[in-house]
Amino acid sequence: MKQRVKQKSWLAALAFSAALSLTGTQALASENGSSFYLLGSKGPMAGVVPAPGLYLQNDVYYYTARADASQSLPTGGQVAVGLKAQALINLPTLVWSTPYKLLDGRLALGLTLPYGHQYIDADLVLGPYAGDTTSRVTTLGDPVVTGTLGWQNGSYHWSLVGMVNVPAGHYRGNSMSNIAFHRWGADVSMAGTWYDPAVGWDISGVVGVTFNGNNPKTNYRTGTEWHLEAAVSRDIAGPGTTLGAIGYYHQQISDDSGDGAVLGGFRGRTAALGLTASHAFKWENTPIQARLKVLREFNTRNRVEGTAVYLTLSLPFHD
Repeated sequence: MKQRVKQKSWLAALAFSAALSLTGTQALASENGSSFYLLGSKGPMAGVVPAPGLYLQNDVYYYTARADASQSLPTGGQVAVGLKAQALINLPTLVWSTPYKLLDGRLALGLTLPYGHQYIDADLVLGPYAGDTTSRVTTLGDPVVTGTLGWQNGSYHWSLVGMVNVPAGHYRGNSMSNIAFHRWGADVSMAGTWYDPAVGWDISGVVGVTFNGNNPKTNYRTGTEWHLEAAVSRDIAGPGTTLGAIGYYHQQISDDSGDGAVLGGFRGRTAALGLTASHAFKWENTPIQARLKVLREFNTRNRVEGTAVYLTLSLPFHD
């Protein structure tokens, strides 16, 4: 039993980096139909903060989606009708779980630097810069800084997470496709996990609110959004290998605004359900966790609707 608990402690540390790291790309919901908070980014161990150390995580995120042929979406200062989108984004993240405490909670810090490709195709594009109905880009997105305070009481873990989107990525004005947002943004979330290594069950959830700044290129300010994520997983075939179910719900709770919001308040929503699996192993004495998540969206309004896939590798970079 002691060996099992010890092994699960470093597995929890690896899983924790996912709770800090994944942030948004232009996946199309709100302006461009999108939020910098990446839906589906949380999962098992979402509320856990590990022992002090430096952790490295790399996430490969793939998203493919489309809107109804009659659906109009604001994108790049224009309006696109019948939009289809694909994104393939790499999100390397460095997480430092510090030895410091604040309000009796452990402090952890993270930095994510997105890089990737996005392809957009529309049936019709309307607006002052209307032209090509196809757009693609491969470039850097906005960096995102994360801070977390985490607490633990036995099998219960909970954390308060804050993220800030810094508009320093490459942004192309009047283009349908962009990885960067060209606006400040902030997200505040509360995450909780119940995990008992003796039985191998993990029940995790996250609820949060996203605040969006104004995009000065398009004079578009996306309304405030809230999101809910949940995951239930269990060890299978011994510790280190898990299988579970995941899901999320997103709702915009205030109107879009600014001269660029030509479609009015344009509040969006979506939900998704999916599966997740993970496997932990060692390579040259370095513990590594690999996780796969697949989610399918439904009940969507004022967004594209599609499928999201995450492939994640996590490892301790330095103790």
